[in-house]
Amino acid sequence: MKKSKVLIVEDDETVSGLMSEFLGKLGYDVTVFGDAPEALDHVKQRGLPHIVLIDLGLPSMHGFELANRFKAMADVPIIFVTSAGDTDTIVQGLKKYAEDFIVKPFELRELEARVHVVLSRMPSLDYASEPVVRVDDLLNIDFAHNRIVLNGKSIGLTPTESILLHVLLRNAGRVVENRMLIARVWPSEEVFEDTLRVHMHRLRRKLEADSHHPHYIRTERGVGYMFTMRPPELFGEEA
Repeated sequence: MKKSKVLIVEDDETVSGLMSEFLGKLGYDVTVFGDAPEALDHVKQRGLPHIVLIDLGLPSMHGFELANRFKAMADVPIIFVTSAGDTDTIVQGLKKYAEDFIVKPFELRELEARVHVVLSRMPSLDYASEPVVRVDDLLNIDFAHNRIVLNGKSIGLTPTESILLHVLLRNAGRVVENRMLIARVWPSEEVFEDTLRVHMHRLRRKLEADSHHPHYIRTERGVGYMFTMRPPELFGEEA
């Protein structure tokens, strides 16, 4: 069984050391950095973690900004760790970026419980198994660099397209409802299905040899979309 990858970005070495040791003993694959640039470089080289724990008071940038950088790559689950118990800050963070918030000082058992709950909501953890996700002989996805490699050709993705693709891949073989896609991609905005369709169309134009007869992203009319890894010849329906 593959270990869940936890990335901790915390400038207090005592706190990060305790978190890392405790989660490591519980079987998590933990990586720690004291500031944002090193954490971002690590992800670009090693690929996505399954979850990121971010201290809001980092030396080089606010934790919200770092969360925004991660969210521009993919729909990475985030828990903020902070000594600030300000309600407005917590509400803002939860609306825009994070799955959860934990305020220092905290019990390590509480931290593990929050990490476990967030990861248990993920239908699959395979998306973070390698830096570049190999879908099949034609398609590879590099979320950390916002790109796909399709039949040997590198094609850039917008942050919105990366998040959409990430959510669909994480739920491969399952239909993701429109409302769920909108909630994950635009958590703090009022967005309607027409906007989702426009972005999905643009993603398909990059991803599919024929966007009108897609192989990877199928439309379930009136419901949502599904990413499938089945060979093209097995498709019997048009999207």
